[in-house]
Amino acid sequence: MSLDPSVAAVRLAVRRSLTILPDGQGVHRSADVGDTVMVACSGGADSLALLAATVFEVRRLRSTRVVGVVVDHALQEGSAEHTQRVVAQMATLGVDETASIRVTVDPGPAGREAGAREARYAALSQLGEHFGATHVLLGHTLDDQAETVLLGLTRGSGGRSLQGMRPSYREGRVLFARPMLRLTRAQTEAACRAEGIEWWSDPHNVDPAFARVRVRHSVLPVLERELGPGIAAALARTADQVREDLEVVEGLADEAFERYCVDGSVDLDDLDDSVPLALATRVLRRAAIEAGAIASELTRDHVLAVLGLEKRSGKEIQLPGHVTAYVEGSVLRFRPTRTAPRE
Repeated sequence: MSLDPSVAAVRLAVRRSLTILPDGQGVHRSADVGDTVMVACSGGADSLALLAATVFEVRRLRSTRVVGVVVDHALQEGSAEHTQRVVAQMATLGVDETASIRVTVDPGPAGREAGAREARYAALSQLGEHFGATHVLLGHTLDDQAETVLLGLTRGSGGRSLQGMRPSYREGRVLFARPMLRLTRAQTEAACRAEGIEWWSDPHNVDPAFARVRVRHSVLPVLERELGPGIAAALARTADQVREDLEVVEGLADEAFERYCVDGSVDLDDLDDSVPLALATRVLRRAAIEAGAIASELTRDHVLAVLGLEKRSGKEIQLPGHVTAYVEGSVLRFRPTRTAPRE
């Protein structure tokens, strides 16, 4: 019997991640003897297909083990029981060890989705360090990437949003990877069906209260219908291209920051017309963040206003995070925002 194409596609994606994945420093590192590969699993089709493929591929590697982990966000009734079911299912799929962790989600100003994501990645980082994992695999697909790009487009925050999710990134000694960003959700579901794996459908994935759900079930289908098929793939390709361009720009911005920012201050006369606006704004944004401004709340309007202080000597601008930008002569400086005394 020939191997199901979807199963083969998922296995190939995992194999590539474990053998040729860049480690973030331009060096290729493969899973090897004594390594631990950790797979984040929610019980959905994407993560279960990823887990099954990882177990299969790791059998080819000497002394490498697979750890399956579940993060319980405690946002739904019965989440603890669901977590136990996923742990049992991971064991039946052949992982060497299972683990689960319960987190507390702080919605914060960005909302519950962002709060859950932040808590989940913090937990995965903690577990990765605990197990000594060399790789942590995440089950995001091409469809997830397309949704992320569309959501980023609506935020109007430029290339940072349009580059979508990174295929890989490093935190400490742990390499996080998304092997399936070129595969569709339909492929992961087909892979599960071919292997007889039953998956869980998260009720949150059909709740229109979440922006991502509205993009998935309303916005993307309209785009596909009105503009033709292949929109998700085109958005994912756009993310790849934007990410490649941003790597170059951010590298130049790092060099510019080292040149123009001295002891937390920037001489705005140095950021003259010879410095491209894309670099000048990045220098000022990074200087503000290092002074304590909140990155997620620091908008382009804030940064442009700071740049405009060059022509408004004696003026100051309050930035999110209780940071005030001001100029002395032509030098931009930052200080904690003074609070008004209580009467």
